[in-house]
Amino acid sequence: MSPDSATTPPVRRLPLTGVLRVGRPSDIWFKPALSVIAAVAPPCLTLAALDRLDLAMYAMAGALCALYAHNRPYAARSRVLAGVVLGMLAGLAVALVAASLTGNAVVLVTVGALLAAVQKTLCDATCIGPPANVVLTFVSSAALFAPQTLGQVPGHLALAAGAGCWAWLVGMAPGLVRPHGPERRATAHALNTVAAHIEAHGSGDGIGGHGYVRSRVAAEAAVQTARQTLSSAGGRPGTARATTRRALQRLVVRAELALAESRPDELRAWALELRVGGQIPTPGGHLAGEPHDVELAAPPKPLWTRLGPLAPFAARTALGCALAGYASLALGIGRPYWALVTAASLYQANVTLTWNRAVQRTVGNLAGVLLFAAVVPLAHLGPVALVLCCLALNFGAEALMSRNYWLGSVCVTPMALLVTEFTGFQEPGRLMTERIVDTCVGALLGFVAAVAVTNHRAGVRVEHALTAVEHARTHAERALTDVHPVPERLDEARRGLAAALSDLHTTADTAAGEWWQRTRPQERVVLAERSGHRTLAATARGQELRTQGLSSHSRLPGGAMHALSPHRAQTHVQPVRGPAPGTPRART
Repeated sequence: MSPDSATTPPVRRLPLTGVLRVGRPSDIWFKPALSVIAAVAPPCLTLAALDRLDLAMYAMAGALCALYAHNRPYAARSRVLAGVVLGMLAGLAVALVAASLTGNAVVLVTVGALLAAVQKTLCDATCIGPPANVVLTFVSSAALFAPQTLGQVPGHLALAAGAGCWAWLVGMAPGLVRPHGPERRATAHALNTVAAHIEAHGSGDGIGGHGYVRSRVAAEAAVQTARQTLSSAGGRPGTARATTRRALQRLVVRAELALAESRPDELRAWALELRVGGQIPTPGGHLAGEPHDVELAAPPKPLWTRLGPLAPFAARTALGCALAGYASLALGIGRPYWALVTAASLYQANVTLTWNRAVQRTVGNLAGVLLFAAVVPLAHLGPVALVLCCLALNFGAEALMSRNYWLGSVCVTPMALLVTEFTGFQEPGRLMTERIVDTCVGALLGFVAAVAVTNHRAGVRVEHALTAVEHARTHAERALTDVHPVPERLDEARRGLAAALSDLHTTADTAAGEWWQRTRPQERVVLAERSGHRTLAATARGQELRTQGLSSHSRLPGGAMHALSPHRAQTHVQPVRGPAPGTPRART
């Protein structure tokens, strides 16, 4: 069978097994969990003491910004948190003004759906990270259905802005104790991931195999994340921040070179030193690719170039949220924003992942309604008890969310139900019934929109990624076999090939989860990954040998030599120049 002849059905079987499997918690789960408590508690407890808990929704809108950017260096975190606060205020302002100008529920649902699409697109384009657009959409959608007059809008926005500034301070406060914590964690994660890859495939056996490719991609992705983290850490030359960044970058470079070796214990020991806050280890010897005048990471693409590929996701979000809200109104539900937010929370990189999120959201919300029934008697003891219950549920949501989305939803659902009681206690049975209906409506129609709006470009991007890998591989082989090798050129070629392979892996996985694709070049992707990783192993080994002053041609491992052997033609992937006339384009 030729590589181009591999075809798959246009509709994939939707998975059920493993969707609810509980995983390991995030290494820093406690940071957003504690931060949201520190951000929400002071303003909400103050309002409860003043008997103005009806304003707590606006205070929570700003305080929830403390959930963002915990994996970013503090120089970058300050900018990201400021952007999140401003984005939250912008969405809240639009929602409050709309609510004050009209009471037409259909118009309000339409505004909410468009806001959700904008928030989804901007969060994805800027790679804002979890919880992404969901919190912003929850805030703006709830505000659309809060009784409002135009004169109240400035005061409510001021309260949200004040809480947002407090959230910014909470997010930046850990930098006073561990100013380089995020960079150290990212570097330690890269070292540990590379060590795990070496332990599994250090002998060189299986280069290009499925397990090897996934392991290698994970290692390269962790290294790339560390490089990007260090790049955003800031610091002028000669400052302590710049010195620390350079020391950490030496370890990242060492992790890159270690992909050609079999010494994981050293990497894990360095990672442990970084995590426990010890002195930054210093690798011995001069390293090829050692940071002097080399850029840490490629500059990000302009924002406008990142918006184009996100158009299908914006359309899915707008359509799904609108359908969910309209259906909720037709069923007579008084809070259609619940269905709207449910739909907005579903959309992932492809239809299959969106299905997974729909199942997780539905199961989590239904279980959360049961938890609300158990918590509500305690919350109804008084305003302070209500706030304390919300705080506990906030903590639980962040503690469990990284293990599996449905576990976090178990706590998010009762918290959202309790927020509606800030203006006065309500009948629990009615709240629970409405939430169950809105969850089912939002999940069903949200997924229908994901299926209906096809991502036509997913398959085309795979073709482009295949071409990029072939070009990067050719460049790397030329740098490796050059009669007069230039270490910097080999280092650049190796990193370019690693980035191209990582992009191919991500792009192919994304396209594989989409529907309505006529053909998928699965075999070509597999062959490109195998041959590319053989070349990558050869370049890493060749760089290490040149660091030692040896010839790269004499001691290349067997798996790597295969990438440069005459048999290479058997797995050569020709550059893609587009489909033949009359051939249907890949569709999703």
